[in-house]
Amino acid sequence: MSKEHFSLIGIYGGTFDPIHFGHLRIAEELNEIIGFSKLYFIPSGSPRLRNAPIASKDHRVAMLSAAIQDNETFMLDKREMSRDGESYSVVMLREFRKEFGSECALCFIMGSDVFLNLTKWHRWHEMFELCHIIVAGRPGYLSTLNNKMPQELTEALVSRQVSSIGDLKKSPHGLIFIAPTTLQDISATAIRESIATNKSVRYLIPDAVLEYIKTNRLYSGRE
Repeated sequence: MSKEHFSLIGIYGGTFDPIHFGHLRIAEELNEIIGFSKLYFIPSGSPRLRNAPIASKDHRVAMLSAAIQDNETFMLDKREMSRDGESYSVVMLREFRKEFGSECALCFIMGSDVFLNLTKWHRWHEMFELCHIIVAGRPGYLSTLNNKMPQELTEALVSRQVSSIGDLKKSPHGLIFIAPTTLQDISATAIRESIATNKSVRYLIPDAVLEYIKTNRLYSGRE
């Protein structure tokens, strides 16, 4: 299909256990850089390559919903919450492509550390037939890790990387864009540990999320 400009749809997956300002700031900066028509947050159900989430699916959905409710571009997609078994990004991307058709460019967001492990993902080559890959990282970060990057991934980066948002808009899938973002030193693991030891997590997560955690006694060992 030939088209001058495709609208850009952001897809941001993760456990979001809990959602915090690190996640939200990356999404905000990427939206400013790229200009998504919509950016979908997709909490994972049973991730294959990381530990199972601590909070239940319902709690994680509720926290994410509270965190993004005031942003018209940010959307919550709950499809992984009802999926049986392990979550596979390629399956989710196929569904998105079927739903949106060929009129848009899907942009799958991941951090640079996740990108370095992309070759371990289920049917990772097929992702390029469904979406662009948007890598959020510090400027120049990936270039310092070339010796740690699998050969297949290096080849994909060399052949697919673009530096212009205009290039992303000219194709519905198949490209890699490295987006310089401000990575904040905030982790969900550290937040959970702080809550469990009665330490403050104020200013690390939105107030609405903090209130939800307190009300439902999440991560304290007493939920």
